[in-house]
Amino acid sequence: MPKTKKSRKSRRSREKIKPKKVNLSAPKEEVKRELKISAIEEGTVIDHIPTDATFKVAEILDLENHQGVVSIATNLTSKSMGKKGIIKVGGKSLTQSEVNKIAIVAPDATVNIIKNYDVKDKIKGITPEVIDNVVKCSNPVCITNNEQVITKFYVMKKDPLKIKCHYCERSMGKEDIEII
Repeated sequence: MPKTKKSRKSRRSREKIKPKKVNLSAPKEEVKRELKISAIEEGTVIDHIPTDATFKVAEILDLENHQGVVSIATNLTSKSMGKKGIIKVGGKSLTQSEVNKIAIVAPDATVNIIKNYDVKDKIKGITPEVIDNVVKCSNPVCITNNEQVITKFYVMKKDPLKIKCHYCERSMGKEDIEII
């Protein structure tokens, strides 16, 4: 009997552990990861915002002081734009005037009005010819920056946006625009 135990033990010790061969050039399993933002029952979704304008749109709508749900996402992958931003605002339906203000910084943005989790209306912004009391003049000596005068700009070019101050005639591009 002791011989059989010894022979089993010696046989086990002679067995070698062989490493598993791994093919490093084989394609790895692709895992899709998506950021999901919950749907809103009623409110507004602003989609297709250029990434550099997402927070300007939030500033135009004064979302910092909004009491309802606000979701802001930027640098999301978009088939048509490459990268985009999206804003969801619960409990707020935008007016055409607000949509037109958004069109100043995001002319191709789509505004969807949501009711009972469904899109009830789609509004396309129209860049106005005259912009009143929305944009601050970049000229430090402009009367609008030194007196209580409402700003007024004329749209010289829509794409890319170029505006001109009514008072000092300073021309500004999209990158110079500061929302009041």
